[in-house]
Formats: sequence, structure tokens, C-alpha cells
Amino acid sequence: MTQRGPAEFTPPPECPVFEPSWEEFADPFAFINKIRPIAEKTGICKVRPPPDWQPPFACDVDRLHFTPRIQRLNELEAQTRVKLNFLDQIAKFWELQGCKLKIPHVERKILDLYHLNKLVAEEGGFDLVCRERRWTKIAMTMGFAPGKAVGSHLRAHYERVLYPYNLFHSGTNLLVKVPIQVKQEPVEIKEINPEPEKSKSRYKKNIPPPPVSMVNFLPSFLFKCKSLLCGKGNDEDRLLLCDGCDDSYHTFCLIPPLNDVPRGDWRCPKCLAQECSKPQEAFGFEQACRDYSLKSFGEMADSFKSDYFNMPVHMVPTELVEKEFWRLVGTIEEDVTVEYGADIASKEFGSGFPIKGGKFKVAPHDEKYLGCGWNLNNMAMMTPSVLTHVTADICGMTLPWLYVGMCFSSFCWHIEDHWSYSINYLHWGEPKTWYGAPGFAAEQLEAVMKKLAPELFESQPDLLHQLVTIMNPNTLMAHGVPIYRTNQCAGEFVITFPRSYHSGFNQGFNFAEAVNFCTVDWMPLGRQCVDHYRQLHRYCVFSHDEMVCNMAMKADSLDVVLASAVQKDMQIMIKGERELRDKVRKMGVVQCELFEYNLLADDERQCVKCRTTCYLSALTCPCRPGVQVCLHHAHDLCSCPVSNYTLNYRFTLDDLYPMMNAVRQRAESYDEWASRVTEVMKANHKNVTSLKLIESDEKAFPENDLLRQLRLVTQDAEKCSSVAQQLLNGKRQTRYRTGGGNSINQLTVEEMRSFVRQLYNLPCSLTQAPLLKELLNSIEDFQQHSEKLLSDEVSADSVSEVESLLEEGSRFDVCLPELLLLRERLEQARWLAVVQQAEDLVLNPCGLSLDSMRRLIDRGVGLTPHPSTERTMARLQELLTVSEELEEKAQGLLKARPPESLETLRSMLTQVDGVPAYLPNCLLLQDTVNRAKEWLQEAEDLQVGGQTLVLSSLSDMVLRAHAIPVRLEPLDQLEVLVSEVQAWKESAAKTFFIKNSYFTLLEVLCPRWEVGSSLKKKMRKMKGECMSSGKKKLVKLDSMSDVERALSDSKDSASAVRLKELESLCALRAANESKLLPTADCAALKVCMCQKPPMGAMLQCELCRDAFHSVCVRGPSDPLDPEAWLCPLCLRSTKPPLAKIQTLLSSLQHIRVRLPEGDALRYMIERTVSWQRRAREVIDSYDHSLTSQECRGASPTQSHRTTGHKRKVRHYITDCYSEVEELMVEGLLLQVSVPETQQLYRLLLSGPPTTNTSHTEHPPYLTPKHSSPQREVRMGLCVFECVLTGFSLLQVYWVQCDCCNRWFHMICVGVSAELAAEEDYIESDKGGNRSPTLSSSIPSPGCVTDPPRSLTYDL
Repeated sequence: MTQRGPAEFTPPPECPVFEPSWEEFADPFAFINKIRPIAEKTGICKVRPPPDWQPPFACDVDRLHFTPRIQRLNELEAQTRVKLNFLDQIAKFWELQGCKLKIPHVERKILDLYHLNKLVAEEGGFDLVCRERRWTKIAMTMGFAPGKAVGSHLRAHYERVLYPYNLFHSGTNLLVKVPIQVKQEPVEIKEINPEPEKSKSRYKKNIPPPPVSMVNFLPSFLFKCKSLLCGKGNDEDRLLLCDGCDDSYHTFCLIPPLNDVPRGDWRCPKCLAQECSKPQEAFGFEQACRDYSLKSFGEMADSFKSDYFNMPVHMVPTELVEKEFWRLVGTIEEDVTVEYGADIASKEFGSGFPIKGGKFKVAPHDEKYLGCGWNLNNMAMMTPSVLTHVTADICGMTLPWLYVGMCFSSFCWHIEDHWSYSINYLHWGEPKTWYGAPGFAAEQLEAVMKKLAPELFESQPDLLHQLVTIMNPNTLMAHGVPIYRTNQCAGEFVITFPRSYHSGFNQGFNFAEAVNFCTVDWMPLGRQCVDHYRQLHRYCVFSHDEMVCNMAMKADSLDVVLASAVQKDMQIMIKGERELRDKVRKMGVVQCELFEYNLLADDERQCVKCRTTCYLSALTCPCRPGVQVCLHHAHDLCSCPVSNYTLNYRFTLDDLYPMMNAVRQRAESYDEWASRVTEVMKANHKNVTSLKLIESDEKAFPENDLLRQLRLVTQDAEKCSSVAQQLLNGKRQTRYRTGGGNSINQLTVEEMRSFVRQLYNLPCSLTQAPLLKELLNSIEDFQQHSEKLLSDEVSADSVSEVESLLEEGSRFDVCLPELLLLRERLEQARWLAVVQQAEDLVLNPCGLSLDSMRRLIDRGVGLTPHPSTERTMARLQELLTVSEELEEKAQGLLKARPPESLETLRSMLTQVDGVPAYLPNCLLLQDTVNRAKEWLQEAEDLQVGGQTLVLSSLSDMVLRAHAIPVRLEPLDQLEVLVSEVQAWKESAAKTFFIKNSYFTLLEVLCPRWEVGSSLKKKMRKMKGECMSSGKKKLVKLDSMSDVERALSDSKDSASAVRLKELESLCALRAANESKLLPTADCAALKVCMCQKPPMGAMLQCELCRDAFHSVCVRGPSDPLDPEAWLCPLCLRSTKPPLAKIQTLLSSLQHIRVRLPEGDALRYMIERTVSWQRRAREVIDSYDHSLTSQECRGASPTQSHRTTGHKRKVRHYITDCYSEVEELMVEGLLLQVSVPETQQLYRLLLSGPPTTNTSHTEHPPYLTPKHSSPQREVRMGLCVFECVLTGFSLLQVYWVQCDCCNRWFHMICVGVSAELAAEEDYIESDKGGNRSPTLSSSIPSPGCVTDPPRSLTYDL
């Protein structure tokens, strides 16, 4: 902890702000008199004119040049200036001692030497503080933390810096003898020391620049120590020479002694006393060296503010500027200097307001401002202002002054001259911040400032009249001085009231104008101010007596209220003057002379003693021409005999009395009315009629204090009557508080008692007073009953009684504290009833829930403490604590990882028994225990039964076990089985799945149910999902698809399943082949995965017979390899070998868990083995039939003879060929790779044996176009430039050349089926450019296996 810095500034409360209507704004003095009772309590107030009142700015900006004052902010504040003055004195002291003062630092803060010196002095001085070890106490008082040895540092700094200074001030270091003037022969030392001012040495033996030998010739008496305790000349090497008087002193004879030789000039104690005793110059503002125009000053002001706050001037908050200003004026570490263009005479440069006859040309619509009362050029000299009777023009009082401010420029605490009113108008610019104290606190403010900065007032008793001293409002408020503030914005007035101290500062560049005025109520204060000035020896701005006499000489034209005030003032004036003249006469002054002091200037008729402006009389003496004293200081004129004095007088007493009588006669009617008002105010009349009759006479007199008082009393009586009637009617009343205005509130009982007393103390009687007294008695009875009920114990059964009492009290339109207590008691009783109902097991069998307990406790916390509620609260809190602990334990057991054992949960449940609360977690724990028991029983049944486990049951048990937060022993074994099954399924998936497969394992292993468009849609959907996710589709081994459920629910036999699969495939093949038939609109044909028309190279699936674009699917790696090509829809797996699949099934049998994939795999193996057997039989029979045919067909001529036998063989071979194709289709459906599939496909590629018969029977499954060209021809390639490149042998129609026996696509050579049936086809070009032609030798279409069928494609 370091020294406490200045606390952050806290803004004082705001002063009143008035916004007059146009009617009120029309007469400024009437409006000021109206607001005076409110505004004078704060000293200052702000007036916002109506929005449309905007006078033009009439000042001559080009001619306005001024020299501002320089203000150093930290010199303005009184306490800061005291510290700075003290530091200046310390610095000067050490500078004269040849040392440069360096202020020490303690804990990284500059040490407050003034505060330290003051605390040590208050504790009894340095010696006493050291003797009693009070340095730690001083350190703590200064704000340092204890225990850091700061006290020893403070002592060292004090002893080094302040102690010698205090010794000097106490006179201890002046213990020197008066030097004896001994006549000696003068010694010429010019050669020794040619420049004494610059080269004077500290030590005698080191006097430069003469040789050392010359020192011996100097007289020894010149270097004797002048110390009172020494006086010797020995130890010459320790003698110091004073740079002021050339006296010499031993360094060890000085008090305190010097350890080191000063580096700079050194003064002896005698010279030091002479230098420091010189009076300090009075503090004041310096004038700047530069002359500013309004424009140049504004540029400088805006630049300063924007640079200081590092932001545009209009964006700096006023609160920030205010806090920063008071921080700067209170610190000695930062020195900020600003300039203020203050007290600029408007007479020289023109007022900001337009004036009649001025140089500013006023627009016709602005002429109303010329004679406006709020124009400051008119206000001071208007009829209601008494300053109109001051003959001279007083700049700043009767003539406005101009003020040009910048950020932080300030006006210090002061009272207006002669304690007059002042009004300030801000023409434009940034706001001006004001602080004010009411007039009754003026002496209190002066006392506080003198107490906190007595050093300043000792040198300048009239310091507060110099406008050079400011003090933080927070400091004044801390000492009990009421302070108020306001921000005056452009276009607003600020009015200060008589003897109200005010100060402030400017927020930035602005232009203001101010003037003084005095009203009738100021007259007594004006005379008090003159007496106050006389005591302070301060000059007067004008003669108050002269002003009063001038008004008395115009008694006939005076306002009656003003005449009454003048008459009272003249009584005091004449009485005092008579006493003073009698005193002077008794002194022996006999000479009298009439003298017209009004003909002299004010500075020529001032009292030489008190500087009061003389008017009625003065004393003069021939020995001092042009000098006079007032009669109060008759003894201070000169030393001549009193008989030489002459009494100069302006009026004789006989002249003054008639003047006073004339004023009295003018004010007589007003005084008579005033006496009647005073009499009525003191009497107790029966009704308000007398008050209203007297008030009706107000039209004869202008506004005055007595009239306002009478009006206020009448209004009070009427308000009291209205309030009393409202109270009796049970309505809300209106309470009037002095100074607070009207506010709608309820009276307290004490206020009602006071109100009843007020009714009986009014100067009139009210009929409501007795009735109100009776109402007060009823209220007191209610209070007694309430007090008795509130003293009893709270119970749930007292709700009705409290409610009835509350209903009774609510009928009284009075603020009853018992009502609040009764409402609190009602809440307590209701809460106890709710608790009692919640704990009733009949109404709430489950008991209290935690939320219910919390709600009850939260509701109970808001209740007023009471023993009954506290006991119930404690019981509920205990139950809640126990319940929360049990719930927390139960939740912990349920969430424990690893889970707890079943025995642990059971032991926990034993603790819950007997707790009367609804505990969800504990109930969940009970349910968990029950589920764990059921699961363990099921697991035991599975193990005891010895049956094969089904994966679905096993998985369900594992999933349910995971949902039970209990450690279950059999779970590990079940999880091992599940993991083995998962591993097997993953192995099977790796065996069967192709890359980016769209099928699940069970879909691959099961028969093919989904065929046709539904399967294509599914695959497109799955492909889209995979592409959108950007990831490869994962194999979901745990999910059951529709296929799985269908397989598990199927009751059909294996052969039925196979036939159903083949039938569905047959339908698919027929549908796909029908699409390839010739059609008129080829663009409507949809093929392939993309479902677009055929174009370019096409591929045809051997299984589903659908056509696919070669760019959409992957074709065969080798087109010449006779291997069946399957589309992505038909190629579901990698078709592993049968041996590998059997190994998978064998590994599954070791797991001893039954799963759908295993059943499907077993079915697939059985089906594959059955198919292999049938395929081998067909292949063997097919080969045997071919062998027989070759043997019988060895002679070509013989074949024509045996036609009937050949037809029989052909039918047999055709039937065998259909069975081969059927077996091949079924083999392609199998997801197993067996060699028989390839053999069958090759048989199909070779085709059946050809004959001359044109009619061929087809198998029931296949259409005629599935036949292939003869084997000996290069199969699968069209010799012509084929447009259907990539189609296999079974994809399109072919035609064979009758010449070269080569095969061509009919679509490639342009041969239709009809033309091929009628004509022979001969290749026209045997070279590179082949052009197929038809001739009459073309064989019948029957010679080609497939009947010619034309297909037209829009390629």
C-alpha cells in the first residue's frame, strides 16, 4: 500500500433548473422574485429560456482582441498552493545553503513534505517524535502500510530535508555574535580574487586564483569563526566563507553541522535570515504575452483540449472533464497551464446582445431583443434594479463583462461586489460548470477555507475577494458546507443570489457575458456588505450611502415597496452617522465644512485606512492634503492635534431627516398594510375570510416578501382544509412540505398528529379539525390491537385474524408501519400453512420433492425472521441437505465409471428408507437394482439352457446391460461373444464386399429380392448419400434391413425361394430386352444407371439384359476374353471361391452363435453345391450330344438324306441349350466363384449346332436374340467401323457375309431385318474402306442363329 491519492471527485447535487413560460419570461425581475424562495437556498440556479428565444450574437468579432490571464491549475486550489508555497520556501532555503532540493520518493510516490512537516509539528516536534518512536504512527497517518519500515525512511528524509529548515525558523542556527567593527588597514585583494561573485571559495586555504603563498599575508581576523560557540580561527581547512557577507564559519559549528561542502553558493545563518524574512509577493494571475483574437484563441483552445484528451472536442464527456479538472488542481506532480479571457469590457468591443444605437445591424425580426429585459445591457438599469440610482457606469456591474474561456480555465470562489445578484448568459460554445453555496453558508465556507489554508489568509486577509483561490467542493461538503452544481449550456442563464459564493470552470471554448443587478430585498445586505468591507479594508465599488440618498431625493417617484426599504435603510444610516458625528465632536473636532463628495471620483474620496468610499462625512487635516478618513477611523488620520481636523459633510442631520420623512410618507400605506398583515398572522381568527380580505389588497402593492408570506399562509390554510377533508373521506391526500412542493403521499401517524396540531395552530379555525382528531384516536386503537397480535407466536391458524386486521387498517388513508408488519406476519402464517400442507402425507403421499423444498425455503428466505419460521426453515433445510446428499450419492453411483456392484447399490438403498421426501435419483437407483436382478436372471437362464445363442437376443442383452449402471459379471462373456461375431462379420464383409459396395452383407448373401427400377432408385439414393458425405459408405453390420427381416420371416422352402428369384429376374430380363426393340422415339428410351437415352458405346449386362453407357460403368478389362459381364446392380460381391466360403461357415460354427448372415451363408453354400451338381450333368450331356452329332454328320451329302433324323437331334440340342442358359443365369446369381459358370458361358457363346431349318424353338427364359454367331468366326468384334463399339456378342443383331463368312452388326452395315431376309449380303470392299452391299445370293435369315431384327438408335 502506498500513500492515498486524492479521492475521485464526486459531483455535488444539482441546483434548481427553471423553464419559464413566455408569460413568466416577459418580466425577468418578477420571475426572479418568484423563484427566489427556492433558488436562494442553493445559492445558484439555472434558467432555460423558451425555445424560440434566440438573440443574435452582436459582438464585433473582428475588433475583439484581448490578452488572457495565465492560470496554473495546481496553484488555484488553496491547499495545493499552500503545499507549493511550502516547497518553494524549502527549495529557496536549500538553494541559499548551496544545495539543490530533490524531493524524495517513498514507495514509488513523491513524499508529501508539507503533510510530513505538519504531522511532526502536531506530534510535538522532531525530538519528541524520535524519543517516543511515533514515526510508524505518522507513516500510517500518511497512508503507508505498517510493517514496511516506512517510519525509518520518513525520519531519515525529515532529518535531512526538513529538520534544518525548522531549526532555521526556530532561530536556533542564529547563535552568532554581532561582529565587532575593528579598524584595520584595508587589504588589497583584487589581484587575489578578481571576480568575487563567481570564484569565492568555501575553504580559506583554497581561495583561488592567487598562489598558495599569498594566503599567509592575509590578516588572520578575516577568517575567525563567527559562531557564538566558537569565535576562533583554528581549523582553517574547515572554515566556510559566506557568499553574502564574507563571514566565516566552521562546518562543525553550524546548527546542524555540515558534513559535506555545499556545491553552490552558501549563505551564513545571518544572511539566510535576511533573505527568508522578505515578504512573499501576493498571489495573482499573470497576463499572457500574446494578444488573441477570438478566432486564434478558439483554435488554441480546441487544439489544447483535443490534444489533452486525445479525441475530438465534441466527444469528450463533461463528467470526464470535471473529474480531470479537480484531479489537476489537487496534485503538485502535474503542472497544467491554461489561459482565460476574463473581464473583457463590453463597452469597448460591444456586447454579445444587440443594443440600441450599436454598430450591429439588427434584423427586423430580432428588434424585440433590443428592449428585452433579459438583454444584459438592460437588466442592470431597469426600474426594479436599485443600481439605476447609481450615477456612474460601473464596468462589470452596470455594464456587462465578456468572458472567453477554454478547457480548464476557471473562476475561483467569490461573492459578487456588494453582495449583489449576478446573471450570466452563455452565448455559444461548450458548457460552463458552476458550483455554488447559499448565502447563509458564506461565513461557514470562509471559516472552512481559513481553517484548511491559514497560511494564505495570514498574508492576504481579503483572499476570497481576489478571485484567485479555489477549493474542492468535496472538501467543503465534507466540512458541512452545502454545495450545488450545474452545467450551463449555450443559450442558458445562471443566476447567483446575494452573498452566494460561486466558482466553476469552462468545459472548452465558449463565450459568456455577465452583469450584476440588485433588487429591493438586497438593500439590507448591501449595508452589511459595506460594514464587512470596512473591516477587511476593501474598497467599495460605489457608495451605498450615496445611492440611498439619491433614492431618497426621488421619494415621490419611488415604488412603495422600495420606499419602505429605503426608509428602513436611512434610519440605520442616520442613526449611525449621528453617533459618529457625536463621537468626533467629543474628540474635539470643531471645524465643519460642507463638501460635495459626489463631485469627486471614487478613488479620490476613499478612507486612507479602510478604503471605504466617503460620502456623508469625512475628516481631513491640512498636513495631508487630499487625504481623508471616515469617521470610524478618526484616530488614524495623522498625529496632529484633533483641533486641526475638519469635518467635511455632504448633508447636515437636519437635511437628512426631511429626506427620510418624505420616503416614510411614500411608504406609509405599504407599512400600514404590512402591520395589518403582521397582526393577522399573529392572531387566531375563526375562519379564512380575514386572510382573504387582507390578501385582496395586494393589488395596491407590488410583489414583496410580506405579500408572499401572506399568500403562503392562506394557501397553507386552504391546503390543510383540503387535506383534512380527503383524510376524512378516505381518499388519498396531498401533503405539502415546505420547500418540497406538492407530493402525493400518505401521512404517517406522527405526521398526522403534527397535522392535527397544525390545524389547531393555524391563524384560522377549520371544521375538519375535531373529526380528524377522532380519526386519529381510531388509528391509535388499531395500532394497539396490531401491537398485541404481533407480539404473539406465529401459527398457521392465525391467517384469518391477520387478514381481518389488515382489512381494518387499509381503510385508514394513513401510512401505518403496522400494516407492513401485519403483511409480513400474514406471509409468515401463510408460509407455515403451505409447509404444513406440503408435509401432509395424506395430501402428498410421495412426500416433499427437492424442488418443493427449495421453493419453500426460497419463499421462507424472503420472509421477515421470526422464531417460528426459523425453526421450520431449519427443519426444511436439514431435510433438504440430507435429501441432496442422498440424491448426490445415488447420482454418483448411477454415473460411476466403472459401475459399482449390486451390493453397493443395495446398501445405499437402505439409507433412503425413512426419509420423508421424493428422491428421483434414489427411485432410479431402486429401478436400476430391479433391472439388474432381472438381467442376471435372464443371463443365468441362457447359460443353464445350453441352447445355441441367437445374435439378436445376445445383442439385446448386451445393450440392456450397458443401459444398467451396475457391474454385471456375465456381461464380459457376452461381450466377448458379440465381439467374435462382429469380427466374423467383418471378415465375411472383407471376403464378399467389392469396393464401394452399396449392399449390406445380408443383402449380398441372401437371394436377390430387389430387382428392376426399385433397386436402381435405392442404389442412386445410396450413391448420392455417399457423395454428399464425401466418405466411403461404411458396412453396417449391426443393423437389420428389410431384406434381413424378410429372410428371417420367410416360411418358404429353398426351391420356392430359388424359383421366386428366377421368376423375378426373368421378368426383369424381359422388360430390359423390350426396351431395346425398335421404337419411333428413341429419345424417350431410358437405359443405364443414369436413366438417359442410349448414345455412344454401350454395354449389356449378361444377367439383367439392361444396356449401360460405357462412360457410366466399368466395362470388361479384356473385350476379347469370353467372360460374362455384369452391371453394378448385378455384381454384388467379389464372388469368392467356394472353399473360402466354407471356411467362413466353419469358423462361425465354432462361435456357437446363430445370426442371419450365418443362415444365409449356409443356404448359399447348399444352393451352390446343388447348382454345381446340376451344371456338371448338363455340361456332360451337352458335350455327349455334340460328339454324337459330329459322328453322324461326317458326310455332307448324307445329311441331306437323313433330314428327319437331324430334326430330332436338333430338338434335343436346343432343349439342352436352353437348360445351359438357365443354369448360367442361376450361376451368375450365385455370389460364389465356381468353374462351372465359365464353362456354361462358353457353351452359350459357341451356340447350338447350326442346321438349314429356319424355325428354332427357344427356351422359356431367353428371347431369340440371345443366340451367338458361330464359334469359328472372331466373335464379339464387328469388322466394319462399328458405332456400337463395346457391345458384346449378345447385345445387338448380326449379319454374316455370304462371301467371307465374317459377321457384322446390322446397324453398322445399314441392313434391315426385311432386307437381310430377302437378299444375300456381300462385303463390297475387301480393303480398308468396306462398304456393305446386298446381293441375290444372300442366304435366308434362317442361316443366322438370331432372326434378323433391326434396332434404330439416334447415336
